[in-house]
Amino acid sequence: GACWQADDAFFELLRDKEIANVMLADIGGKIVADGNVAEKVKTQKKIIRDFLAGENGREQVETWLPRWMKFPVESYTVRGGFRTADQWARVQPLFAAQ
Repeated sequence: GACWQADDAFFELLRDKEIANVMLADIGGKIVADGNVAEKVKTQKKIIRDFLAGENGREQVETWLPRWMKFPVESYTVRGGFRTADQWARVQPLFAAQ
């Protein structure tokens, strides 16, 4: 089983349409995300919930973690603003194999 699960608080804090669509691509695939790119955040979050719960004809995804919680941490956008990911991007070259 998963150690972490998306709860109501997680979805209440998810308000960015671009991030919701990239999350949907991570969970449901590019075709699903592209087909719902114009949908409201609320709709995209519902589809994400359906995948995580295996409801409404969606195949259940049990081990998903948001990119923010992975190691190394990743951002969902190129616009920055996620401090941990921005800092990792600056030091990552120091860890690259020569």
